Amino acid sequence: MKIFGKRPFNSKDCLCFRLVLMFVLFVSFDVLAHSQTDIGKQDITHFIPKGYKLFDKIYGDLNQDGTTDCVLIIKAMRKDGFVKGDDSNVIDRNRRGIIILFSKQDGYEVALKNYDCFSSENEDGGVYDPPELSINIRNGKLYVDYNYGRYGFWDYCFRYQDSDFALIGFDRSENWGATVFTKKSINFLTGTEYIDKNINSKNPDGKKVFRRKVVKMARKPLYKLSKIKDFDDLGVLLYWGKAYLKN
Repeated sequence: MKIFGKRPFNSKDCLCFRLVLMFVLFVSFDVLAHSQTDIGKQDITHFIPKGYKLFDKIYGDLNQDGTTDCVLIIKAMRKDGFVKGDDSNVIDRNRRGIIILFSKQDGYEVALKNYDCFSSENEDGGVYDPPELSINIRNGKLYVDYNYGRYGFWDYCFRYQDSDFALIGFDRSENWGATVFTKKSINFLTGTEYIDKNINSKNPDGKKVFRRKVVKMARKPLYKLSKIKDFDDLGVLLYWGKAYLKN
């Protein structure tokens, strides 16, 4: 059969049509899902304090009530946060913060706010690029993830409890490309620290061989997200120790 005098409509054309249709439907459902998330809710910009702007937003259930909560990452817009770099270009060094909104029947309510706990995405990393921050919700918990490219990653796991978000886990991997030097994991609920050192790290083509050290930590009150002043300092403290904190 010919269509409009052109070549016959064959099976390849049919497959292409189906793939395009599936893509259109997927995009449509995704847009609809995000739009429905805010149906009946206040405009989330209502929760952004004066002098800040919205940097990112993440949706997910954080208090196990079956509804979709919202996490706002905000960024300051202070004039003194804009500085000149070595190439005379203006760099935005304003810090970032977090606001967590719980979903209620008639809208959102603020569950937590910490306006300045994250450094700027344009922070000076010296000879290295600064780590990339991302906020994620997995299995009802809030994760603050830092990706440092070939040098590894670290992340913080928070759980909602006692009207705040408590730090219950910390993981870090120190790498050089595919070679892993050290992995560190802290379970704050049990007060246990696991340190895995790759004793075969000098052989990048060889098999990873880890030797584990288990340390029982002194039990202390859990870190609260609302009270953390600087995640950079917290990362240094948890991985390297207090002696490496800047004065």
